[in-house]
Amino acid sequence: MIRSLLFVVGASALLSLHASAQNIRAGIIGLDTSHVLAFTKTLNANPQKPEVMGVRLVAAYAQGSKDIPSSTERVPEYTEKVKAMGVEIVPSIHELLDKVDVVFLESNDGRVHLEQVLPCIEAHKPVFIDKPIAGTLVDAIKILDASKKASIPVFSSSSLRFGKGTQAVRGGSIGKVKQASTKSPASLEPHHPDLFWYGIHGVESLFTVMGTGCKSVKRGTVMEEVTTVDKVTKKETKQTVSRITVTGTWEGGRTGTFTESKGYGGKAIGDKGEADIGTYDGYDPLLYSVVHFFRTGVAPVSSEETLEIYAFMEAADESKRRGGAEVTLKEVMDKALAEARK
Repeated sequence: MIRSLLFVVGASALLSLHASAQNIRAGIIGLDTSHVLAFTKTLNANPQKPEVMGVRLVAAYAQGSKDIPSSTERVPEYTEKVKAMGVEIVPSIHELLDKVDVVFLESNDGRVHLEQVLPCIEAHKPVFIDKPIAGTLVDAIKILDASKKASIPVFSSSSLRFGKGTQAVRGGSIGKVKQASTKSPASLEPHHPDLFWYGIHGVESLFTVMGTGCKSVKRGTVMEEVTTVDKVTKKETKQTVSRITVTGTWEGGRTGTFTESKGYGGKAIGDKGEADIGTYDGYDPLLYSVVHFFRTGVAPVSSEETLEIYAFMEAADESKRRGGAEVTLKEVMDKALAEARK
């Protein structure tokens, strides 16, 4: 309790100058995701939207992922586009930190996040870490431990957390959620646990409405019929494909299920009704929350919830390795904590 209070007080003191100043200078690490274009377009617009007033992206360090072609191939194009919106490109993270007050860590590759965020924390710069927070659960623990130790706030989230319907349920619109299901694409990247790379979107929506308290998960597959249309002939072709599905059991017997799908969506059932959840409502709702975080030093997502989300996804991989057996989050968390803090 005392440590948490000191963390908030320290963060608030750190940011009091920023909050009262006319402008907050923001920097970007990693120009290999489309998120940077969306954020820069909104923050550097003239005039600015009221929700982001006074926060400008002024500098960027381009290097993000080092060996993922789908990411590295984007860097030249995205570099030129953010330069055209008034962002200075700098050759190192340390030079970036000399020019900014806060940081967007946007590198697509979660494996580089630990080494990239530590200089920011050491320089007393609050950081928003785009998904995934790290390439492993162990690194996620190390990042959040470093943040707490230095009393420098960080947080990580998918944009799906801030969908209008999802936030309404989070706020109690249908009472306590007893059961929920979400879906999102879940393309895989071989260097990351399966759901870290893209399934995080649907998993984040699930945890937004279910909250913490997940005890165990079981992973399986479901079959889905997919229709594709030939661009030339316009002929439709139907095929059945296998999709990832992961079911978690929460305290009190509540259940939440994530399923891989082509689109985004889901449903939550509470003790006062049910509601649609899991929709993608653009990047601005996330950006508004990040700006509020930079102004106040208060993260909209607790470190405990973030770690449980990534433990859920790590446990899903372990369940896969065990042929679909049930795996407890405590087991994977205990193992990761021991490795992170040894």
